[in-house]
Amino acid sequence: MSEKQAKFRSDYRAPDFSISTVELTFYLDPHHTRVHNRMQVHPQRQQQPLCLDGEQLKLLEVSINGELLDANDYQVDAQQLVLTKVPEQAFELEVVTEIDPANNTALEGLYQTNGSFCTQCEAEGFRRITYYLDRPDVLAIFTTTIYADQQQYPYLLSNGNPQASGTTAAGQQWVTWHDPFPKPAYLFALVAGNFELLEDHFTTRSGKQVLLQLFVDPGNLARAHYAMQALKNSMVWDEQRFGLEYDLDIYMIVAVDFFNMGAMENKGLNVFNSRYVLADAATATDQDFLNVESVIGHEYFHNWTGNRITCRDWFQLSLKEGLTVFRDQEFSSDLGSRAVNRIQAIRVMRSHQFNEDASPMAHPIRPDKVIEMNNFYTVTVYNKGAEVIRMLHTLLGETGFQAGMQCYIERHDGQAVTCDDFIAAMAAANQRDLTRFKNWYSQAGTPVVRVTENYTPASAQAAGQLRLTFAQHTPATPGQTSKQPVHIPVLLSAYSSRGERLNLTHPELQLHESGSYLFELTEATAELTITGLQQRPILALLENFSAPVRLEYNQSFADKAVLLGSAEQEVTRWEAAQQMYLDLLTAAVAKDGLVSLPPEVSQALQELLAAPLDPALKALALTPPAAEELAEHYPQDIPLALIGVACEQLKRAIAAALAEQLATWWQQQQGQPYELTAEAIAQRSLTHLAAYYLALNEPEAFNSEISQAFSHADNMTSQQALLQIATHLELACASDLLEQFELRWQHDPLVLDKWFAVQASAPVAGTVARVAELVDHPRFNRNNPNRVYALLATFSRNLLAFHQADGAGYQVVASMIRYLNGKNPQVAARLITPFTQWRRFDKQRQKLLLGHLQELQQLPNLAPDLAEKISSSLAPDMQA
Repeated sequence: MSEKQAKFRSDYRAPDFSISTVELTFYLDPHHTRVHNRMQVHPQRQQQPLCLDGEQLKLLEVSINGELLDANDYQVDAQQLVLTKVPEQAFELEVVTEIDPANNTALEGLYQTNGSFCTQCEAEGFRRITYYLDRPDVLAIFTTTIYADQQQYPYLLSNGNPQASGTTAAGQQWVTWHDPFPKPAYLFALVAGNFELLEDHFTTRSGKQVLLQLFVDPGNLARAHYAMQALKNSMVWDEQRFGLEYDLDIYMIVAVDFFNMGAMENKGLNVFNSRYVLADAATATDQDFLNVESVIGHEYFHNWTGNRITCRDWFQLSLKEGLTVFRDQEFSSDLGSRAVNRIQAIRVMRSHQFNEDASPMAHPIRPDKVIEMNNFYTVTVYNKGAEVIRMLHTLLGETGFQAGMQCYIERHDGQAVTCDDFIAAMAAANQRDLTRFKNWYSQAGTPVVRVTENYTPASAQAAGQLRLTFAQHTPATPGQTSKQPVHIPVLLSAYSSRGERLNLTHPELQLHESGSYLFELTEATAELTITGLQQRPILALLENFSAPVRLEYNQSFADKAVLLGSAEQEVTRWEAAQQMYLDLLTAAVAKDGLVSLPPEVSQALQELLAAPLDPALKALALTPPAAEELAEHYPQDIPLALIGVACEQLKRAIAAALAEQLATWWQQQQGQPYELTAEAIAQRSLTHLAAYYLALNEPEAFNSEISQAFSHADNMTSQQALLQIATHLELACASDLLEQFELRWQHDPLVLDKWFAVQASAPVAGTVARVAELVDHPRFNRNNPNRVYALLATFSRNLLAFHQADGAGYQVVASMIRYLNGKNPQVAARLITPFTQWRRFDKQRQKLLLGHLQELQQLPNLAPDLAEKISSSLAPDMQA
């Protein structure tokens, strides 16, 4: 595989040619699919060679304006078809290629999966179908005709609306689709196969009738109804919240088992990983249902934020992804618990995105340099990108943000634009200067905000005074040694020692629509002096995680207990608990891992559990940070053993302190009928946490309870939770439950993925050996991305097991990376991420991790996806 060259955002140049229309004709065959591509090409500059992207294609013929070219009229290599002489005026170009979908194990372009044809063209997969200007700023109107055997492939699908269909004299079926909206090639889609079909209809607010179709593999139709309802909910929500209406006559979703990503927003024809479509109570957990709703919404919302307005270049990926993640988060929050959804988003940032910011692959949400674009589908671009959009929403408010969205759509509908265009629309609609805010797009790393306070008590002569000093800095990251201040919205509230809300008055504090005060930190340092206070306020800072930063602020357990018990915002109460836990954990790591639960903390947690709060919020607040999140507080020489001991001891201390209350809750919840409601989901989350703590506290006594509850469970949420408790705590019943689960679900791929993941995530000594065994399990398929992610990606995130001192965990994952390098580089590149942070560990682990990286770097035909990550991680310093 030839080495890819780095591309730089600063080198962007508009294309030399545009393409107005594309007529594609496919003659489908597993190994010899022919693709006829007729394009109307328009030169944009004086005589230039036309360079078309193409990979793994067999070129059959090329013609211009109907005249066949001979081999002297063009040059072709592994990456391009170059036409050195083309007409100066608009011309018709036709290219005929042949491809081999059945052997396309990379799952990019057109490939076969379970006997069906499927495409994945984002980011650069269309070039594996035909020669084309495969870049997002070339927008064309596509018409697609598909020919295939009617018996094998009764459904032939593509973008847009169906236009015509028929049968040839030879008995082949054909269908023509036309998409009236110009789009880049990455949004092209084709699916052909034998599916079961679920149909419904949706009437838009303007009265347009839209046919909704959901295609699943035979036997899965009963598990598709929830996804269909989620789609209709998404359509209603986008009209009500954003005023955006669907624009085609038909909207289709196809669920496939072999898919590298979660889903793809192809115009009018979304292709989904089946795990984000198929769901019923017997086979899907509560979290699965929530994930289906979120991802269905995400891909639908892309119709406007991604499709109708798309990216000028791939450096602008967060333009569509960050914005659409924010939109799907808001959708889930409006339909469910806003606090629970927000907490889950915060946990992703702290456990995964902060980790990425501290790695050799750290990059801004709008990267400046790219070698392999697939490597930038990251938590930084997606989740931090969403946090940047959320900060805009915080600064502008709902009304101002919606005005900005309307301006953005009016200005840019039908265009390929940049992040700067989005910010400019927000600024113009609100008459705000967002120049400093744009630093969030150009700087990598997690800013640190340090807050110090000085309180002068009230006296007979004067009221009390509070002086707050804010200081921000962003650590150096690869390629960026010095950073500029960023615009940070700080939401804050104040409480008395009795938990009463206090009013604060200062010209720079605005009462925000969330109920907090808003302070805008725009410089490296700032000071607030608040007067007129009758008592020292207890502050809740950075409420709702109002910016993706690390907050350094010393606060006593007593103050945190007040916030935990009395804060008006639920996220603030959860945050107070988390900060209590972090204080205990970091102190324990400094003292050989010994944890002592102070009485005031025990009391605060007991009061929280007894309070009339959402059970899901209680479950989250009673769950301390995992070892993976705690490790993020140690940039070097991560004390793995001490972290493991501290986390274990803290959970045992919480279990002991709450044992009586949790036992009561557990008994009350037994025999509750299964319901898929927000209230029932919340109750189950606390019930399963109670079961975990009770089994942790008295494993022998509670073993039979777990086993019995598993046997009577009538839903997958409870089955998986109880199986995980037994496995992770190594209860006596664990092996029996694992065997029962496997026997029952061995023929259901999505459910069996859970069985693999439960074992791979176990924080116990035998996990490495067990994972090594499971790689050779008859039902482990190393060519199925879902199965690889379930076992090996899960295992690689299991901090203590993966980093077992002898390096056995490294060997298991490295072996799979070697295999996937030549089969599916995207999946291989995702598995290598924990290796890239080798410098953060002790010398022995550094040596082992480094050795694997160096060996992988020497692989023949190393895929660009892997080569980029390996070379970045082996660079001599963080400024490489």
